[in-house]
Amino acid sequence: MSETVAAQGGTGARILLVEDDPSLQVMVRYNLEKAGYVVETAGDGARALDLAVSFRPALVLLDWMLPGSLSGIDVCRRLRELPGSRDVPVIMLTARSEEADAIRGLENGADDYLTKPCSMATLEARIRAMLRRVAGPSDVLEFDDIALDLVRHRVERGGRTLQLGPTEFRLLEFFMRRPGRVFSREDILKAIWGENIHVEVRTVDVHIRRLRKEINAPDERDLIRTVRSAGYALDNSAE
Repeated sequence: MSETVAAQGGTGARILLVEDDPSLQVMVRYNLEKAGYVVETAGDGARALDLAVSFRPALVLLDWMLPGSLSGIDVCRRLRELPGSRDVPVIMLTARSEEADAIRGLENGADDYLTKPCSMATLEARIRAMLRRVAGPSDVLEFDDIALDLVRHRVERGGRTLQLGPTEFRLLEFFMRRPGRVFSREDILKAIWGENIHVEVRTVDVHIRRLRKEINAPDERDLIRTVRSAGYALDNSAE
């Protein structure tokens, strides 16, 4: 890898890094953990297959050239034969840049292919895209630069993880399913708290303020628009 810049705010997903170069292994692991991932490493194919069973990664970063009798291609092929690893996405990392090699890797079960050296920013972008693809479009809501993962119960904006309380999470999900629409405080009360629970209307304003505080950093645009005498909307044209 040519850069060690890590995007802030990982998903907490488990990543198995299979790389025999100790310095590269340390550097990639450091940056991925800094970005919020849980990382385990293997230096050869046999160890990688053992960890695929015990560690149960959400994604595998797999070097093509490995010591011993198992190459990265062999490991990838065997991962597809293991019941618990058949659907785990695999990103091949290799110094081999020929198109035929990329095709061979993909034909043997890899989901993506990166030629070394590449930047950590590029690698992390591929990881995020792959994990999002596996989660499925119905599991991740997106608006502007916010991504709300319904399965992992995580929210990110611009790569940083947001710490939302349960009510703020439901409130953001409500808005992200209906971007641009203006909802009155009464509409929001019914949707978030239910019709049979007595909650003061001003409670909505309190949680909107909390949500704004969490999703909007000082240098970021406020994505929640207040509509005078009407209510609130999630709107990327908000000032």
